[in-house]
Amino acid sequence: MKRIHGKTMQSFALYFFLFVTVGMSRGTAGESQPVWNVKHFGAIGDGKILDTRAIQSAIDSCAKQGGKVMVPSGTYLSGTLFLRSRVTLQIAEGATLLGSTRLADYPERIPAVRSYNDLFLKYSLIYAEGQENIAIEGPGTIDGQGGSFPVVAREKPARYKDRPYILRMVQCNGVRVEDLRMRNSAMWMQHYLACDNVALRGLNVYNHCNNNNDMMDIDGCRNVVVSDCIGDTDDDAITIKSTTGRSSQNVSITNCIVSSHCNAVKCGTESIGGFKNISVSNLVVKPSAHPTKISGEYGGIGGIVLTLVDGGILDGITVSNVSIDGPETPIFLRLGDRGRTVEPDQPKPPAGRFRNVRIGQVVASGAGNIGCAIAGLPEHPIENVSLNHIRIAFKGGGTRGDAERVLEEKPDGYPESNMFGKLSAYGFFIRHGRNLSLDQIDLSVESPEDRPALVCEDVQELDLFGLRATGSAACESLIRFAGVRNAMVAGCRVVSPIRAFVSIQGNQTESIFLCGNDLRKAGKKYIAGQGVNVLSIQTVP
Repeated sequence: MKRIHGKTMQSFALYFFLFVTVGMSRGTAGESQPVWNVKHFGAIGDGKILDTRAIQSAIDSCAKQGGKVMVPSGTYLSGTLFLRSRVTLQIAEGATLLGSTRLADYPERIPAVRSYNDLFLKYSLIYAEGQENIAIEGPGTIDGQGGSFPVVAREKPARYKDRPYILRMVQCNGVRVEDLRMRNSAMWMQHYLACDNVALRGLNVYNHCNNNNDMMDIDGCRNVVVSDCIGDTDDDAITIKSTTGRSSQNVSITNCIVSSHCNAVKCGTESIGGFKNISVSNLVVKPSAHPTKISGEYGGIGGIVLTLVDGGILDGITVSNVSIDGPETPIFLRLGDRGRTVEPDQPKPPAGRFRNVRIGQVVASGAGNIGCAIAGLPEHPIENVSLNHIRIAFKGGGTRGDAERVLEEKPDGYPESNMFGKLSAYGFFIRHGRNLSLDQIDLSVESPEDRPALVCEDVQELDLFGLRATGSAACESLIRFAGVRNAMVAGCRVVSPIRAFVSIQGNQTESIFLCGNDLRKAGKKYIAGQGVNVLSIQTVP
């Protein structure tokens, strides 16, 4: 009996040891999924010894049945980690996953799905391709130490090489990144390429250590929710791209606060596959807290920037409830014809279609003196765009010479809101558009302004209701039409003395109807240039 009892006690001791060891590694009572603690796979967490192998071992072990890999309090130096299906990587409170400063610790990865960026973007701290149901969650920190990867050349594409992302997910289904602090990427902070069902929530991003320091890039992804995020970046903040033939569609961006020296929300730096069904709402754009800049402007270049320059279709974009403070250009819409392709030897695609965009409930202050552009191309107009309840305060200071500038088309120019220089309107310059509606637009300037508030060139079917704008006695008119057909202008108000309400130019301008406008501070209702058919201009008091 004693011998049996002894064996029983030995067995119990062994069982107890295994229970404690495995239980601590795979989870404790009350947790919904097993937990693998990286410490139990040999991770040191002192910020000096490379922990890549230990953390990857925990991920691989967890992937066999699914669960959570926990990075506990400490600083864990690592190179590339490969996230597996059904694995959640948790960076716990007080924990920092620290990117190695040696490029040799980041194996090169060119994904199976080809994209324009394959030419230069090959490295990342956390990488997943073709995986399902993966997640990275906080509340800890990921720090890429990106300032340790200098830009070695200024020529494209060499200047983009040899700098790792922090996150790159490619062709994954079911991606969740939540409640993380993200710092100091050598390149973009996070890139999601051709993924489905993506949720990015509660992220706090600060990225000011290198060139191309975007906050996030959503690229050819579908069914994406971005919510409750805060970001401050040197380069673009929330960026939607299409660098493959796959469109970005069904994307909701809401309840975020962003700052950028470049663009707060930008769609279309690359637009090969196009964009469809995208909603941006409840957004605050404010100046960056970072005291220096690598690129852009201290207050930012653009607020809401929607562009399509590489073919494809942009269709069904809504923007609402946005507060913008700082960027030079609060709103910029552009259809161009650069024609970038995935492979260099592919034929250039035809110009795309830009249509069905609604932007409303926007208040912007601190705007510069460039103005806002809505610019298509000859024979390729921007279509079905509605702007409503927009209030923008501009810097002002434009001259009569600025008002008379003839702006180049620049069909293949890089799509940036300052691409045309100072516009001929201080408020909105609209060229090559069809079926446009501007309703309740309030424009003001801080210093004297000799440009019109609104210039429209080659625009068909224009509804302009409730414009309230500051003018100048030195300016010819508050509004200038050239090549405008079928325009209804009603309920507008001139709030400062000006020579004329509307200047109508060009023999292609016709069917202009002015109705119910408050023109007490305008010297004339309109002035017509040479060749204008005045019989096609109708006015009603």
